[in-house]
Amino acid sequence: MEHRKAEMKISFPKPSDRRILLVDDEDSIRKVLSFSLSDIGYQVIPAANGIEALSLFLKLSPPIVLTDIKMPGMTGVELLSKIKEVSPETEVIMISGHGDMALAIESLKHDATDFITKPINDDALEIALKRANERIEMRYQIHTHTENLEKLVAEQSAKLVEVERITAVSKTYEGVSSALWQIAGDFNGAIRHFNEMPCLVSVHSTDMSILSTNRLYKDRLGDKTGDGSWEVYLGRACSRDTCPVGLTVITGKSQRSKETLRYINGTEKPVLVHTAPIRNNDGKIELVIEITTDMAEIQQLQLELESTRHTYQQLFDEVPCYITVQDDEFRIMAANRQFKEDFEHIPGANCHYIYKQRSTPCPDCPVQKTFKDGESHQSEMVVTARNGEQYNVLVSTAPIYDTNGKITQVIEMSTNITQIRELQDHLTTLGLKISSISHGVKGLLTGLDSGIYTLDSGLKKNDQERILEGWSVVKQQVGHIRSLILDILYLTKERTLQLEHIDILKFTRDVSAVAERKMKTNNILYERQVAPDLGSFEIDPAVVRLAIINILENALDACLENSPELEKSVSLHVDREKDNIVFSITDTGIGMDSEAQKKLFTLFYSSKGHKGTGLGLYITKKIIEQHGGEITVRSEKGHGSSFKIKIPKILPEEVKAETIDLTKIDN
Repeated sequence: MEHRKAEMKISFPKPSDRRILLVDDEDSIRKVLSFSLSDIGYQVIPAANGIEALSLFLKLSPPIVLTDIKMPGMTGVELLSKIKEVSPETEVIMISGHGDMALAIESLKHDATDFITKPINDDALEIALKRANERIEMRYQIHTHTENLEKLVAEQSAKLVEVERITAVSKTYEGVSSALWQIAGDFNGAIRHFNEMPCLVSVHSTDMSILSTNRLYKDRLGDKTGDGSWEVYLGRACSRDTCPVGLTVITGKSQRSKETLRYINGTEKPVLVHTAPIRNNDGKIELVIEITTDMAEIQQLQLELESTRHTYQQLFDEVPCYITVQDDEFRIMAANRQFKEDFEHIPGANCHYIYKQRSTPCPDCPVQKTFKDGESHQSEMVVTARNGEQYNVLVSTAPIYDTNGKITQVIEMSTNITQIRELQDHLTTLGLKISSISHGVKGLLTGLDSGIYTLDSGLKKNDQERILEGWSVVKQQVGHIRSLILDILYLTKERTLQLEHIDILKFTRDVSAVAERKMKTNNILYERQVAPDLGSFEIDPAVVRLAIINILENALDACLENSPELEKSVSLHVDREKDNIVFSITDTGIGMDSEAQKKLFTLFYSSKGHKGTGLGLYITKKIIEQHGGEITVRSEKGHGSSFKIKIPKILPEEVKAETIDLTKIDN
């Protein structure tokens, strides 16, 4: 297997590839999922186990794999790990049961795209597949951008080399002169060495006659062999002593000047002329070599180069990702506009400092890998922008070569995928919390079954005590179920407040009546105090009643969690502070640490583990805030908790207006 893995080459996934490898050891599930996937346009490749799936993947390399987690032999997590070893770009979606959450989370650590739970919902499956295809599309675009940039860099480099070759000719004349001296015995043979040069080359004698020319010289000026060296020029250079060759013979030095030539077609062209003396072993000038370049061609090359640079820079700046060019010390030599806007741009600074304020390179740096092997590499990392925000980025690298084939720089492209990761994390958390709610519902139903069984047993045996015991359990579980359903309904749809003026004393007695029964059943001391002459307040009695009862029940649960030998008590005090009615609920329960207090009103957070759904206190806070009030808590681990709820006695007009706006949104 290792040998085969080393030899194989997994092709880069394309968005148009609609193949999907479906892996499950249950034949019925494979058939049902195959129908569903075929209906939405996928070509399904089925596999009955992990070993068969891996063999098919290595042979066919489909872009998406949908696999069960628990399978005999090779598990889904093991299959995921092996697939990622040979093809990190492949998207793998895991199928888990309700009891497989730990394995599902473990699969996410191995870079699984997503996981869905059994029984599989078609909408959940389509969302997971859509996310997988979005990742494939994004990586393919980055790959395409990389190839285009590499091609553009190569074209630009070729033009730069051409211009540099032309402009560097003057520096090589002395070397050319020396070489030409070695072959000066045969002028025609010597000049053939210059036939491929894109410039006019001629060899002159010291008495100012042309001895030999290259092919391009003949094509543009004709066969000038034997003519005077000055006869091809116009203007000041058209005399024996002022032409470039004449000046070289007189001074004994190389010359560089701008002149004008008349071509055989009659056109006059500005040219750049270089001359260099060719000396014998005694240092005496024997010959002069003259190399002439058409300035119009140089200017055209310069214009093309400038145009290429502009196009390159425009593409460089407009690509919708962060692009940097780095040297082998990870210094940023160039960066595009989006990088400069989001990150502190210090020319020559190290990328690991700009991205992460590190003094050393990042572990598994993709740029470092590209310098080592010349291959493109991908990775995902978290970076910090200049405003302090952290971004998830998908990084891809590509080498930049010089004319000798040596890697001189690496281009790094980073795409911001923070929103995708936040959505994935949110959906993952939502799936886990929904699973948590389902566990809570199962517990309530189990308790209800227990009560029904006890009640039924008491009825059959005419045992009054057992009947009362069973009926008490049934009522308690029905109350919990009712509370949970109300919480869920309130969460799923914003409720318009049904405002009424309610007598505070009567409202408190009504709430306490529910609480007192539960406290008495669990042997918890309950105290109620209401300040006199509070009058009435303007509330939606149904939801505020739910909010107060939620906190009282939370206090009851906290007391039950405490040590049996400790005294357990809950108190409800109602008073007035300026224009607010204040409900203070204090318990002698287990209390909370500061971390738990920060998360207390967060959706789906519960300090009770699987016993709680994490809805009650979130809903409570939402109800109080919708009334223009606030809720605060003070607690200490092992020393109970105190909740303080403030509700305006008369709702402000802006709160009522906000309620009306919520109604419009709902409708």
